[in-house]
Amino acid sequence: MDRMYRVLAFWTGIFTVMFYIGDMESLAVLFLAQTVFFIAVSYLKLSERMYMYLFGGYCTLFFIGFTYYTNFILVPGFGH
Repeated sequence: MDRMYRVLAFWTGIFTVMFYIGDMESLAVLFLAQTVFFIAVSYLKLSERMYMYLFGGYCTLFFIGFTYYTNFILVPGFGH
């Protein structure tokens, strides 16, 4: 299970680089933080149950944050 967190760290690292190249620094920093989190957790050698609990907590925080962003911060409209 720790290898899957390294895979998640790899992909969030790829997104970090792509966002940075695309001049989206705030998203690059967000994904860099996720990359560091996934790498740190992958080397803790936890039980599979604990890895699943951590992933469930991560998904819960993501869905809450995404829902908040899309409902209260994202302004609908066309163009700038």
